[in-house]
Amino acid sequence: MTKTISRIAIALLLVLSFSTTQAQKFGHINSSELLQMMPEVKKADSSLQVYQKGLEDLNESMTKEYSSKLADYQTNGSTWTPEKIQVKEQELGDLEQRIQKFQGDAQDKFASKKDELYTPILKKAEDAIKAVAKDNSYSYVFDTSVGAVIYAQDTDNVMELVKKKLGLK
Repeated sequence: MTKTISRIAIALLLVLSFSTTQAQKFGHINSSELLQMMPEVKKADSSLQVYQKGLEDLNESMTKEYSSKLADYQTNGSTWTPEKIQVKEQELGDLEQRIQKFQGDAQDKFASKKDELYTPILKKAEDAIKAVAKDNSYSYVFDTSVGAVIYAQDTDNVMELVKKKLGLK
């Protein structure tokens, strides 16, 4: 009798786990393609280009100033007093350090600006994907743009549903 109950319990567990597995719904989306369709990305890209151009212009201005002072030092240095040479060398060294510091800071500022602009866009896309997954009973939605999934059985491409959710054409 206990063998029969055990077999029935095992059979019941197998049936339940099979039905649960069958009920799962999988989807996929290429998030890179989705982001390229979002107008917010084009606006953020444009803002980043303007910001980067401003940083490059400032760097170029500092570099020109350094080049001008260096040329003056190389041309006229032989006629200067030792005190003036020392002052000019100090100026060149200070300016060179400021340029190097600016270049390092500029990279950090650019990365920070990029995060500032893209974080809300990425959140909006993620929220839309999650909403579509929930609304359409998807257990999992995989991002095919990262290439982490090597093989998967056919799944639903949820791109059109997410585009609709975001109001994209």
